[in-house]
Amino acid sequence: MTRPPNIVFIGKKPILTYVNATLTLLSNEPVVTIKARGRSITTAVDVSQMIVKRMNAVGYKISGVRIFSERMESKDGKERNVSTIEVDVSKP
Repeated sequence: MTRPPNIVFIGKKPILTYVNATLTLLSNEPVVTIKARGRSITTAVDVSQMIVKRMNAVGYKISGVRIFSERMESKDGKERNVSTIEVDVSKP
């Protein structure tokens, strides 16, 4: 399975790793989507805000936010809902 070229998946790495990855993609793509599930949602919001607020001279902006739930099977075999967020960051 290949991953789409303009999506940054948020995990457990340091926040600046995702900020750098997003900025790198924004140099080549007009819109980059930051995607996270569960406890990583707060990190995704922090990444998007760091880019928009601290890079305001460049003019990056949040062009879309989508929130939804996905059904997933947990390690113990039970089905549960996991919250997901997608934040679109675009350049001027």
